[in-house]
Amino acid sequence: MAQERLKDKIALVVGAGSRGEPAGTGYATAKLFAQQGASVVVADNSRQRAEATKREIIDGGGIATVVIADVSKEEDCRAMADACQETYGRLDILVNNVATHGSGNVTDVSSDELDHVFAINLRSMMLTCKYAIPLMKASGGGSIINISSIDGLRAGMRPNVPYAVTKAGAAQLARLLAVHHGRDNIRANCIAPGHIYAPFVKQINDEQRALRKNAAPLGTEGDAWDIAWAALFLASDEARWISGVVLPIDGGLLAATPLAVYDNLS
Repeated sequence: MAQERLKDKIALVVGAGSRGEPAGTGYATAKLFAQQGASVVVADNSRQRAEATKREIIDGGGIATVVIADVSKEEDCRAMADACQETYGRLDILVNNVATHGSGNVTDVSSDELDHVFAINLRSMMLTCKYAIPLMKASGGGSIINISSIDGLRAGMRPNVPYAVTKAGAAQLARLLAVHHGRDNIRANCIAPGHIYAPFVKQINDEQRALRKNAAPLGTEGDAWDIAWAALFLASDEARWISGVVLPIDGGLLAATPLAVYDNLS
């Protein structure tokens, strides 16, 4: 692309490994950031997936390095920041993208599942920020982008209390970071994807996929690239005065009540 909106920026994208088709949000974000001039640290718990993303970025003329991390472990959250410091000497952009499923009502869920989902979906964001923010401060500021979900803002299609609560936490964490670190010239925002088709929901059948698409007022299906383009904007200097925002990318879904889209579904 002719324009390099992230020229000379260093970006850490967590959960950026390639999982094949359809594209995942971390993968798409890492590739788009690299196309727009950023040097990307590709973080994932799978070396094979991380190396695949790195290889695609480098083949496309971009710059990327890999760090392998299990974000449920604090030492690995710190290792991601250390990798940025050791390789590039700075950090400008952090995308907290990694997540796992968590289903059931509050009366159904086990404490072990709660601990597991909270550790990956929310605790990891807090710990990654803990070690990334000092690097950003030393670099003169930066942009943090948490990936949440519309399920963190409204009740979803099925009971998924552990997942939904952690995604709500991701949105609130972004607001807190924006307030607490604004004078460090650090912006923090949150993206809440709607019913996109990505590896996270690859197992759904055609009927469910059509229902998700038709529920959105636009009547079209989103994908990982829709999230990546929003992340690019929030990471860029074009969004220099935007902080503490939760941005739904959902085809207009949250603008509607269930009855407003009844005809589309029936």
